[in-house]
Amino acid sequence: MVNVGVAMDLSIIIVSWNTSGLLRQCLKSIYETSCRFSFEVIVVDNGSSDDSVNMVEECFPEVILLKNGKNLGFAFANNQGLATGQGRYFMLLNSDTIVLPGAVDALIEAANRYPEVGVIGPKLLNLNGTLQKSWSSFPSFLSELVGRNFRIRRPVPDVPNMYDVDWIMGACMLVRSETIWAIGKMDEDYFFYSEETDWCFRIKKGSWKVWYFAGAEIYHIGGGSTDRGSIAQLVRLYQGKLLYFQKNHGGPVATLLRLGLAVSNSLGILRRLLFINWLEREASFQRIANQSKLVWYLLINQYPKTN
Repeated sequence: MVNVGVAMDLSIIIVSWNTSGLLRQCLKSIYETSCRFSFEVIVVDNGSSDDSVNMVEECFPEVILLKNGKNLGFAFANNQGLATGQGRYFMLLNSDTIVLPGAVDALIEAANRYPEVGVIGPKLLNLNGTLQKSWSSFPSFLSELVGRNFRIRRPVPDVPNMYDVDWIMGACMLVRSETIWAIGKMDEDYFFYSEETDWCFRIKKGSWKVWYFAGAEIYHIGGGSTDRGSIAQLVRLYQGKLLYFQKNHGGPVATLLRLGLAVSNSLGILRRLLFINWLEREASFQRIANQSKLVWYLLINQYPKTN
């Protein structure tokens, strides 16, 4: 569980896997952005094969560095940071983010003002300044089959730029230590994907609020630790989806969803074949091959090891 002997305002936890350049940029933004609250930074390296560990040790000696011998997953590594930190609040921050001036202060000030809030997430921006929709309603059978998030947000009365939501993206989450004490840390059954959705589900179930604050802004580059479109990434994504439904809606619903996803992905393969982009046919055929493998794994309910 998190430490109860609180010694400072904020513990920032960054999990990194082979993201040395992005991690350096993220850490630089944290220390160059003035923050009026006391804070510590904890980097959990998940068995990187690049120079991430050496970079942190040489360039940011003030960082608390936890070194794993292999990739233990996003939830497990964040929980290591939660067990180490001393803050009243914990900020889970992706290594592919850039903290903008005033963002951290604004999040903490909002959390101080509204003690019923368990989690607050900032507005995430692409590097060109456009909005990333980093909030969503909880997944439903329909939303998963059609492959679209229903992004409902409800304005909080008398609180400018604040919205009540179901869950927020794990790229940046400010979590109250009392909430973690009451609800528990992230579920380590999740390796990568859906762990933040499950955490927010449990937090809301425990009668805490989950808010999205458009008054605090952070750049999020996205995809820093993932091999997008690969069969490994697809398998991890769908395993996370199915685990979420199994844990929160039961085994029979998860089984129906698994079969439904196999059908919807089969239709997706057919669409790709009918409307193939011949100028990029090599990449198109690779996507079709990966999606075909995914359908087979879903049908037999057996998956290759991806970590």
